[in-house]
Amino acid sequence: MNLPYDEDTLREMELWPFIELQQRSLTQSVSPAPREDAPPPAPPASPPRAGARPSPTRPATPAPPTLVAADPARAVRIAQLDWDGLKLEAAACQACVLCKQRKQAVLGVGAADAPWLFIGEGPGAEEDDQGEPFVGPAGKLLDAMLAAAGLQRGREVYIANVVKCRPPGNRNPSADEALACAPLLDRQIDLIQPKLIVALGKIALTRLTGSDASMASMRGKLHEYRGIPVIATYHPAYLLRNLPEKLKAWEDLMLAKKTMAGR
Repeated sequence: MNLPYDEDTLREMELWPFIELQQRSLTQSVSPAPREDAPPPAPPASPPRAGARPSPTRPATPAPPTLVAADPARAVRIAQLDWDGLKLEAAACQACVLCKQRKQAVLGVGAADAPWLFIGEGPGAEEDDQGEPFVGPAGKLLDAMLAAAGLQRGREVYIANVVKCRPPGNRNPSADEALACAPLLDRQIDLIQPKLIVALGKIALTRLTGSDASMASMRGKLHEYRGIPVIATYHPAYLLRNLPEKLKAWEDLMLAKKTMAGR
């Protein structure tokens, strides 16, 4: 079985049984022979009549709405910062209530010019302690997925979150909190200038697309933010609770690699 990915890493991710099942299904699938008493096939559709109206084309996906900063002057100032200034800004930020219980702001980690940008929701308890995103169990799964795809944080990948401070009880960030942090994330994107963004979970996807549609309906498609292609996939923490969905996340990562290869 010739596979374009590393078997050992996929086994570590507990994905190998799903890969084997998928491959077995592909090799064993054979179209059933037609029954002797089956009805004849339907005749081909008649060509459209002269002068008939063509079927309407499907409208293009609307562009995500432009976020209006709660403090426009702050947003303009942040948009001029370099990396050092952005780190200081995040560390001193008091733009929303999340600053009250944080130990530290978690800006992000990775190469400053990484072609891949992964965006999650917000720091958890371990991230708040260590000052780096995705360092707990979800981070280990993300690292395994990156390794299986031939990627590594700190090299080709930068990892950030929608909000830079830990929401209490690891709850989802609110829309107001995401809006308060929007200038920081947008400045990160402008400084990194990634070739592709992977949105990890619905919070990140909604922040980047403005859509509240389900992840199931949004994954497997190309979206866009600030002129950059966006791929949607499940958050690693969700995958730890829903193991069969790991294969879907792997498919999303393969779509991301295919998209990157065409850039």
